[in-house]
Amino acid sequence: MFLRKNTRKTLTLASLCSLLFLTACSYVKGDGQEQETISDKEAYHKINADAAKEMIDAKDPAVTIVDVRTAEEYEEGHLPDALLLPLDTVEKDAPDILPDKDAVLIVYCRSGRRSREASDMLAAMGYRNIYDMGGIIDWPYDTVSTQ
Repeated sequence: MFLRKNTRKTLTLASLCSLLFLTACSYVKGDGQEQETISDKEAYHKINADAAKEMIDAKDPAVTIVDVRTAEEYEEGHLPDALLLPLDTVEKDAPDILPDKDAVLIVYCRSGRRSREASDMLAAMGYRNIYDMGGIIDWPYDTVSTQ
């Protein structure tokens, strides 16, 4: 009898946990259709400069390179074709500068701290393909200066 009560409680608890998990993994759109979401961990990937260079050179899928440093740092030197989106403007300006939340984004800064922070923000905003390259100090390839 004791084993049966505990087994029933365990099964009930397991069923409730499964239900909560399934509910947490989806949401309902305004039209009433259920839509699966991507977690921040699935949206965010840490890569090194070599992997970023391969992605950029492959051009399929096309990547958007995002520099989250200051305008002054960007002018001193940045990756070719990089868009400037300073960290302190990510939440305000990302929707205009990066309208496609499914685009492949390579995010970088000087050393990696700001790129991590920006990548976390972008993931929380619903961007789904974020690749944090870290810092330009680890980029052994050509850069472009606007000075």
